[in-house]
Amino acid sequence: MYVFINILYFLAGLKWGDWRHWRQYYPTILFFITGDFLYNFLLYKESMWLFHDLILPNHTTITILAMLVSYCATVLIYLGKYPNGWKKRSLWFLLWVGIYFSIEYFNNQLGFITYHNGWNLWWSALFTGVIFIILPIHHKRPLLAWLLSSIIILSLLNIFDVNISDMK
Repeated sequence: MYVFINILYFLAGLKWGDWRHWRQYYPTILFFITGDFLYNFLLYKESMWLFHDLILPNHTTITILAMLVSYCATVLIYLGKYPNGWKKRSLWFLLWVGIYFSIEYFNNQLGFITYHNGWNLWWSALFTGVIFIILPIHHKRPLLAWLLSSIIILSLLNIFDVNISDMK
Protein backbone atom coordinates (compact mmCIF):
# COMPACT_ATOMS: atom_id res chain seq x y z
CA MET A 1 0.00 0.00 0.00
CA TYR A 2 2.68 2.52 1.00
CA VAL A 3 4.78 1.75 -2.08
CA PHE A 4 1.73 2.55 -4.23
CA ILE A 5 1.01 5.78 -2.31
CA ASN A 6 4.62 6.92 -2.67
CA ILE A 7 4.59 6.15 -6.39
CA LEU A 8 1.55 8.45 -6.67
CA TYR A 9 3.33 11.17 -4.67
CA PHE A 10 6.43 10.75 -6.83
CA LEU A 11 4.41 11.12 -10.04
CA ALA A 12 2.46 14.09 -8.63
CA GLY A 13 5.73 15.69 -7.55
CA LEU A 14 7.20 15.27 -11.02
CA LYS A 15 4.13 16.75 -12.66
CA TRP A 16 3.17 19.58 -10.27
CA GLY A 17 6.23 20.16 -8.08
CA ASP A 18 8.17 23.40 -8.44
CA TRP A 19 11.46 21.75 -9.34
CA ARG A 20 12.94 24.93 -10.83
CA HIS A 21 13.02 26.45 -7.34
CA TRP A 22 13.70 23.32 -5.30
CA ARG A 23 16.55 25.04 -3.44
CA GLN A 24 14.04 27.50 -1.95
CA TYR A 25 12.01 24.62 -0.55
CA TYR A 26 14.90 22.44 0.57
CA PRO A 27 15.08 23.87 4.13
CA THR A 28 11.34 23.27 4.58
CA ILE A 29 11.65 19.72 3.25
CA LEU A 30 14.37 19.12 5.85
CA PHE A 31 12.19 20.72 8.53
CA PHE A 32 9.33 18.36 7.63
CA ILE A 33 11.64 15.33 7.68
CA THR A 34 13.26 16.43 10.95
CA GLY A 35 9.84 16.58 12.59
CA ASP A 36 9.16 12.98 11.65
CA PHE A 37 12.63 11.90 12.76
CA LEU A 38 12.02 13.58 16.12
CA TYR A 39 8.71 11.79 16.52
CA ASN A 40 10.27 8.41 15.71
CA PHE A 41 13.25 9.02 17.97
CA LEU A 42 11.56 10.63 20.97
CA LEU A 43 8.62 8.23 20.98
CA TYR A 44 10.51 5.11 20.00
CA LYS A 45 9.19 3.25 23.06
CA GLU A 46 5.79 4.98 23.18
CA SER A 47 4.61 5.31 19.56
CA MET A 48 1.37 7.14 18.93
CA TRP A 49 0.93 5.39 15.59
CA LEU A 50 2.60 2.59 13.69
CA PHE A 51 2.60 1.85 9.98
CA HIS A 52 2.11 -1.67 8.59
CA ASP A 53 2.39 -2.86 5.01
CA LEU A 54 2.16 -5.95 2.84
CA ILE A 55 5.44 -5.24 1.02
CA LEU A 56 7.61 -3.06 3.25
CA PRO A 57 8.90 -4.91 6.31
CA ASN A 58 8.33 -2.39 9.12
CA HIS A 59 7.36 1.07 10.35
CA THR A 60 10.89 2.41 9.92
CA THR A 61 11.17 1.57 6.21
CA ILE A 62 7.70 2.97 5.55
CA THR A 63 8.59 6.19 7.37
CA ILE A 64 11.89 6.60 5.54
CA LEU A 65 10.15 6.09 2.20
CA ALA A 66 7.59 8.75 3.14
CA MET A 67 10.37 11.15 4.16
CA LEU A 68 12.25 10.67 0.91
CA VAL A 69 9.28 10.73 -1.46
CA SER A 70 5.99 11.94 0.03
CA TYR A 71 7.35 14.82 2.08
CA CYS A 72 9.53 16.12 -0.75
CA ALA A 73 6.68 15.97 -3.24
CA THR A 74 4.27 17.52 -0.75
CA VAL A 75 6.48 20.53 -0.06
CA LEU A 76 7.36 21.05 -3.73
CA ILE A 77 3.69 21.04 -4.69
CA TYR A 78 2.09 22.64 -1.61
CA LEU A 79 4.52 25.55 -1.37
CA GLY A 80 5.34 25.64 -5.08
CA LYS A 81 1.72 26.33 -5.95
CA TYR A 82 0.84 28.20 -2.75
CA PRO A 83 -1.78 30.74 -3.84
CA ASN A 84 -2.20 34.39 -2.99
CA GLY A 85 -5.19 35.56 -0.99
CA TRP A 86 -6.69 34.06 2.14
CA LYS A 87 -9.66 32.43 0.41
CA LYS A 88 -7.50 30.55 -2.10
CA ARG A 89 -4.97 29.68 0.61
CA SER A 90 -7.75 28.33 2.81
CA LEU A 91 -9.06 26.13 0.00
CA TRP A 92 -5.53 24.95 -0.82
CA PHE A 93 -4.97 24.14 2.88
CA LEU A 94 -8.27 22.23 3.07
CA LEU A 95 -7.42 20.29 -0.10
CA TRP A 96 -4.09 19.12 1.33
CA VAL A 97 -5.47 18.32 4.77
CA GLY A 98 -8.21 16.38 2.93
CA ILE A 99 -5.67 14.45 0.86
CA TYR A 100 -3.59 13.47 3.88
CA PHE A 101 -6.66 12.73 6.02
CA SER A 102 -8.27 10.57 3.31
CA ILE A 103 -5.11 8.53 2.85
CA GLU A 104 -4.80 8.02 6.60
CA TYR A 105 -8.49 7.19 6.99
CA PHE A 106 -8.35 4.45 4.35
CA ASN A 107 -5.02 3.14 5.67
CA ASN A 108 -6.56 2.93 9.13
CA GLN A 109 -9.65 1.15 7.82
CA LEU A 110 -7.44 -1.36 6.00
CA GLY A 111 -5.16 -1.90 9.00
CA PHE A 112 -2.10 -0.21 7.50
CA ILE A 113 -1.89 2.27 10.39
CA THR A 114 -2.70 1.58 14.03
CA TYR A 115 -3.03 4.08 16.86
CA HIS A 116 -1.60 3.72 20.35
CA ASN A 117 -1.25 5.51 23.69
CA GLY A 118 -4.38 7.65 23.28
CA TRP A 119 -3.74 8.82 19.71
CA ASN A 120 -6.58 8.42 17.18
CA LEU A 121 -7.69 9.50 13.72
CA TRP A 122 -9.00 12.83 15.02
CA TRP A 123 -5.69 13.71 16.65
CA SER A 124 -4.09 12.92 13.30
CA ALA A 125 -6.54 15.23 11.51
CA LEU A 126 -5.69 18.06 13.91
CA PHE A 127 -1.97 17.36 13.64
CA THR A 128 -2.17 17.29 9.83
CA GLY A 129 -3.84 20.70 9.90
CA VAL A 130 -1.01 22.01 12.07
CA ILE A 131 1.57 20.62 9.63
CA PHE A 132 -0.01 22.45 6.70
CA ILE A 133 -0.15 25.69 8.69
CA ILE A 134 3.48 25.37 9.82
CA LEU A 135 5.01 24.53 6.41
CA PRO A 136 4.41 27.96 4.81
CA ILE A 137 5.41 29.66 8.05
CA HIS A 138 8.70 27.77 7.98
CA HIS A 139 9.22 28.69 4.34
CA LYS A 140 8.95 32.43 5.14
CA ARG A 141 9.97 32.60 8.82
CA PRO A 142 11.87 29.46 9.87
CA LEU A 143 12.69 30.56 13.42
CA LEU A 144 9.03 31.28 14.13
CA ALA A 145 8.11 27.83 12.78
CA TRP A 146 10.73 26.18 15.02
CA LEU A 147 9.38 28.08 18.04
CA LEU A 148 5.77 27.16 17.27
CA SER A 149 6.74 23.54 16.59
CA SER A 150 8.60 23.32 19.89
CA ILE A 151 5.55 24.60 21.74
CA ILE A 152 3.33 22.11 19.91
CA ILE A 153 5.69 19.20 20.60
CA LEU A 154 5.94 20.05 24.30
CA SER A 155 2.15 20.41 24.48
CA LEU A 156 1.60 17.02 22.85
CA LEU A 157 4.15 15.37 25.14
CA ASN A 158 2.25 16.84 28.07
CA ILE A 159 -1.23 15.94 26.74
CA PHE A 160 -0.20 12.35 26.09
CA ASP A 161 1.75 12.14 29.35
CA VAL A 162 5.04 11.17 27.73
CA ASN A 163 7.76 11.42 30.35
CA ILE A 164 11.38 12.10 29.54
CA SER A 165 12.25 9.10 31.72
CA ASP A 166 10.15 6.91 29.37
CA MET A 167 12.27 7.87 26.39
CA LYS A 168 15.06 5.65 25.14
